[in-house]
Amino acid sequence: MRRRIVVKRDLTRDVKYDSELIARLINTIMNRGKKSTAQRIVYGALDLIQQRKPDMESIEVFHQALENVKPKLEVKSRRVGGATYQVPVEVSNERQVALAMRWITGFARGRKGKSMTESLAGELLDAFENTGSSIKKKDDTFKMAQANKAFAHYRW
Repeated sequence: MRRRIVVKRDLTRDVKYDSELIARLINTIMNRGKKSTAQRIVYGALDLIQQRKPDMESIEVFHQALENVKPKLEVKSRRVGGATYQVPVEVSNERQVALAMRWITGFARGRKGKSMTESLAGELLDAFENTGSSIKKKDDTFKMAQANKAFAHYRW
């Protein structure tokens, strides 16, 4: 074992929805330690989702969007005898959530011309409807893993 095992810290649930996933989203959005700004963005986005989809709870839309973006497979580089292979590996549940949130927030930041609140709401709604950049990223990751299935025996 090369690396030490990192102790998983407990995350405090968010104030409004009492959800650990929302708290993680807030932390992913947070820039330079400005948690109150990140909370305003996330809660504002969830309120916008509630306005655009009045028949559904915004927290349910968020959970479904996250579920739609979670990748099942990814590729990791593995060096074997001077050659580097892209080896497909299954993604742990913890990493699935982390990657999904990272992709959603990253693509929301990339949307220009709107506030971060509107961008995040738009990206979450796109992910809920199985469209948008984060879903494309998930599909590209899966296709990459499928294309490199021949190197699966190099898994460690």
